[in-house]
Amino acid sequence: MTNDRNFVRERYHDIMRRSVLATGNVMRKIGIVGLLLAALGAAPAPAKDIVIGLAAAVTSIDPHYQNLTPNIAIGTHIFDRLVHQDENQRLVPGLAVSWRPVDDLTWEVKLRQGVTWHDGSPFTADDVAFTFERVPTVVNSPSSYTIYTKHVSALVVVDAHTLLMKTKEPYPLMANQMAGLPIISRKHASGKSTGDFNAGGAAVGTGPYKFIEFVPADRIVLVRNDAWWGPRQPWTRVTFRIIPNDSARVAALLAGDVDAIDAVPTTDIGKIAADAKFAVASKPGVRNIYLHLDHARDDAPFIFANDGNRLPKNPLRDLRVRRALSMAVNRDAIVRQLMNGQAAPSGQFLPAGSMGHDPGVKPPPYDLDGARKLLAEAGYADGFRVTIHGPNDRYINDDKIVQAIAQMWSRIGVKAAVEVMPSAVYFSRGARNEFSIGLMGWGTGTGEPDSPMVALIATEDRARGRGATNRSLYSNAAFDALLDKALAAIDPEKREALYREATKLAMDDVAIIPLHHQVNIWATKKGLVYNARNDERTTAMELSPAK
Repeated sequence: MTNDRNFVRERYHDIMRRSVLATGNVMRKIGIVGLLLAALGAAPAPAKDIVIGLAAAVTSIDPHYQNLTPNIAIGTHIFDRLVHQDENQRLVPGLAVSWRPVDDLTWEVKLRQGVTWHDGSPFTADDVAFTFERVPTVVNSPSSYTIYTKHVSALVVVDAHTLLMKTKEPYPLMANQMAGLPIISRKHASGKSTGDFNAGGAAVGTGPYKFIEFVPADRIVLVRNDAWWGPRQPWTRVTFRIIPNDSARVAALLAGDVDAIDAVPTTDIGKIAADAKFAVASKPGVRNIYLHLDHARDDAPFIFANDGNRLPKNPLRDLRVRRALSMAVNRDAIVRQLMNGQAAPSGQFLPAGSMGHDPGVKPPPYDLDGARKLLAEAGYADGFRVTIHGPNDRYINDDKIVQAIAQMWSRIGVKAAVEVMPSAVYFSRGARNEFSIGLMGWGTGTGEPDSPMVALIATEDRARGRGATNRSLYSNAAFDALLDKALAAIDPEKREALYREATKLAMDDVAIIPLHHQVNIWATKKGLVYNARNDERTTAMELSPAK
């Protein structure tokens, strides 16, 4: 047993050393060296301390900097929302204890009394007002939180624990939107930058844990907030270690250097589940993995004729080409061979059973002959050259998926090169629209398709908080009109019918190329239980001692 454990530990150390050499990241190297020293000689952590290995990097502690799942998950430890969500995204009271429409254009929100910030100062309605003021001012945000604030035309502070939220038109999803917005303190965040949050000075919340340390690409350290208004947490100290390498993350769990990991590689699920020293938790997720395609620019980057010269027109602007590329993707093979069955082929924004999912919109059939015919009709019988970009440390098997799609497209004459990179670099470049075709993933923060529709497909309109992550540069007036109607529909059945109509329109137009919906998977050591979430968030609040 000892020899086996030493072998696993040595294997882990070897993987981590090679990972350091491969990345050349000095900050990560320093963090990994510390981890290795701790693993080799440090005493075991106290029983109520916990270490969790994360697959994806956290780009900021600023809760309004980037609407990114790892950031959101860490943020929920420090910053509460007015409305919280359970593991199935059902709404539950947070800093707000009640919310109700008082007329077609006004919502009344009653706040929880007795809540304090981490320094002991009282939380009031003025902090909520400040939060709404601050969100649009965050600079260099790759994915803005204005999608959660722009629907409120005026916010009236009635008293310390009562707010009125005014809208220009009826807005039935107010509570869902409140679940997406972290609340910050005017006292601690006024005039502060994203850097101030990352350094900790502004990272003062009302949440169950307090900020201690953030080392980019290495770790986040938190301690329990014993004054939190919610249920007492079992962990006095939580350390999140960033371990993007799949093999290293699994090896860290097997060696006992971390207590839990997320994004368990599909190839390792069986091995871990079969070992009595560990437990696996999983849940079908709402994240849709997809390709964005440049709909707007004729001088689209990384698209060339077969001879390497620029094409007179961007072929991705032709619906026949977009349909051909989608039909050339064998989604079943990706799910079966790359995802080990831990995903479902996708043809739209949200999976079956979700609000707004249209059962009539199926994943496009795999049809190489049909794809070649469409390309020929569009004038590209001999194909063309493209580059598919993507992250190599964000989504399950992301780099392998990009490689597989490139090979699939080669069968219809589209010669696809592949360029993958760390997600921090990828998202930063993507926000500047440097790519014409890229792999992305998006879930929903509200439980409805309004989130991907508003962020990914709607015509970019910063004033309305639309198109904040529209990497396709897609714009369709008919789609925008349907979305407007859906967001104003009070009746859920009418809203769902409009969502479905908008979904069909966007998918018929191949606004994006959906690939699959992930299954979210965690693994823990024996004696711990993870309450799996469909939104993919990894939090200490969902980890508990086994009963």
